[in-house]
Amino acid sequence: MPAFLLEVGTEELPASFLSSALKQLQERVPKSLRENNVSSEAVEVYGTPRRLAVLIKGLPSQQADREEEIKGPPVQAAFKDGQPTKAAAGFAKKQGVEVKDFTIRATEKGEFVFINKLIPGRKIADILMELVSQWVWGLEGKRLMRWGDGDKRFSRPIRWLVALLDDAVLPIEFTSGSETITSDRLSRGHRVLHPGNISIAQAKDYVTNLRSAYVLVDPAEREKTITQQVNSEVKKLNGDVEIYPDLLAEVTNLVEYPCAVVGNFEPEYLNLPTEVTTTVMVSHQRYFPVFKDSGHRQLLPNFVTISNGDPAKSDIIARGNERVIRARLADGQFFYKTDLSKSLESFLPALETVTFQEKLGSLRQKVNRICQIASQISTQLKLSNGESEQIQRAALLCKTDLVTQMVYEFPELQGIMGQKYAAASGEPETVATAIFEHYLPRGADDILPQTLTGQVVGLADRLDTLVGIFGLGMIPSGSSDPFALRRAANAVVNIIWAANLNVNLQKLLHQVVANFTVVHEQNKNQAELIALLEEFFLQRIRTLLQEEKQIDYDLVNAVLGENDPEYTQRALQDLLDLRNRATFLQQIRDDGTLEKIYETVNRSSRLAGQGDLDTKQLNPNSLINRELFQKNSEENFYNAIVDLIPQTEAAQRSRNYRKLVVALEEITPRVSNFFDGPESVLVMDPDPKIKQNRLHLLGLLRNHARVLADFGAIVKNL
Repeated sequence: MPAFLLEVGTEELPASFLSSALKQLQERVPKSLRENNVSSEAVEVYGTPRRLAVLIKGLPSQQADREEEIKGPPVQAAFKDGQPTKAAAGFAKKQGVEVKDFTIRATEKGEFVFINKLIPGRKIADILMELVSQWVWGLEGKRLMRWGDGDKRFSRPIRWLVALLDDAVLPIEFTSGSETITSDRLSRGHRVLHPGNISIAQAKDYVTNLRSAYVLVDPAEREKTITQQVNSEVKKLNGDVEIYPDLLAEVTNLVEYPCAVVGNFEPEYLNLPTEVTTTVMVSHQRYFPVFKDSGHRQLLPNFVTISNGDPAKSDIIARGNERVIRARLADGQFFYKTDLSKSLESFLPALETVTFQEKLGSLRQKVNRICQIASQISTQLKLSNGESEQIQRAALLCKTDLVTQMVYEFPELQGIMGQKYAAASGEPETVATAIFEHYLPRGADDILPQTLTGQVVGLADRLDTLVGIFGLGMIPSGSSDPFALRRAANAVVNIIWAANLNVNLQKLLHQVVANFTVVHEQNKNQAELIALLEEFFLQRIRTLLQEEKQIDYDLVNAVLGENDPEYTQRALQDLLDLRNRATFLQQIRDDGTLEKIYETVNRSSRLAGQGDLDTKQLNPNSLINRELFQKNSEENFYNAIVDLIPQTEAAQRSRNYRKLVVALEEITPRVSNFFDGPESVLVMDPDPKIKQNRLHLLGLLRNHARVLADFGAIVKNL
């Protein structure tokens, strides 16, 4: 079966675009083939910094013939007095059929004429020639360049085009303005090791042909080669290496024929903090640092770089890279010594010169707000004077390293250098650690702060940002979130959950918003701003419960409520209780307990909705008139409610709902007898007093269950 090769040769593509383009092609090419009724055995996508390629194997020689039903004019328009009209004749002529081939079928809009038409399959070459342009010009990316003087855009200028169907060149042209690239079978080898053209005889031989020209077109092969070479070189140094995934992915897309090269630098630079040296190597130079062993992060004065040059000239390549790294490390050493000549606190005044956000003032003003919010959190947590003082100290110093020379040059080191400079300045260890930790988590897979001081300062920093940016009306929409507010809100919730901080988030939001609206003279918008922030947090909480805690969507609805302010307020006031209820509900669903109580509680809740009992009422003593009971099932129901009271109260105090569910399970037979047993009753009794009494019984059961969740939101047998 035929194979098709498309190779688009370019000037050097950015690694980020190459990675994105490969994913887009892997998704779009098979999809477009399916949409055009073209089958294939395999679609392989390849790419290097100088090319993107698609190799499709097992293609048919042409599309399969297919039948297509085509709708024509209404019957009333197609026939008059049993004879075909001009409309019928015109439709038949257009479709190449006879009127006798018509079928009549009823539709929602009346009877219409239809035909079943055989659509012959097109040649695969014709289809591919059309699809190629869609695949190439449909690629998306940042900062695409206008190609030639036309209107087409691509990441980098296109220099050659290969299009082969087996051994035949498909005539394809890419034209933009005055520039035209015509397809051929000529590809290009490695720029240094095989600088000439390479002729590809057969599409299926593409990978092998390019390998012979020192180009590994398969990113997976390059990645495997790089990993093996790096480990091999490090082993010769009796060292250890960490293969950073992001670094490996980047260097894989920067070379066509990888060659690991070992370089050295002066041991004196090992006196720099390890984080400085590795940041210079990994983030700025794309080197793999070499460590003494896997157990300790002690660096050796070596690095491994991945060259795209001539392996025979590795010594020259190593010397060039050594000159670069020495200069960068020398800069780092100078910055480090200069910064250490001053205490960390002495950098505070410089924060006045750095703007956090134009309307929110300087970083120094932000620090003042962080200190205030951290104090409010400390008060909620009822911390000791000593703990509060350390939190205030950490909050005061948490941004000072941003104006040091080291962090100005290497922004990735924010927080890390703050911790080191704080320790060097004689600050307590808890303060130094918190300066680093308040930035955590820095991404979706990052660790959370482990110390109470770091947790509180981190919460205060994010709450200030959220309230300030929301207060200016800069609310995230769609994929636009320039201040990473979604990530900030996620971090607030996750820190509280992970550290079990007994924080009333709603109260905090009210306090921070009040401070903001006073300073910015927006008192009239205070309630609106609070509502926006609360809804934003509820959205993030809902997402975190479903995606990170793996809670079923209906159980999330049950603890957050569906348009139920009582539940949403409770959620924001006690995030720990919310988490406990959600995870417990998932647990009892998984072990089958929920099913045992669901029907009884849900039935009671539905009927109770026809009454007027307040949802917070739990005690039947002054509410139920036992003299109105007509059957023992009512008395038993009443006693069941009394039995629930201590378990419900215990659940509210401890956030442990196991005993409440056990109690609900135990009373289920008594409630079922009230509905369906030998002594069942008619809830909607003609006597309004008896009816109300029975609805109150049901309402009380509903209210005790509501302490755990809104059972009406739970879907049975999900």
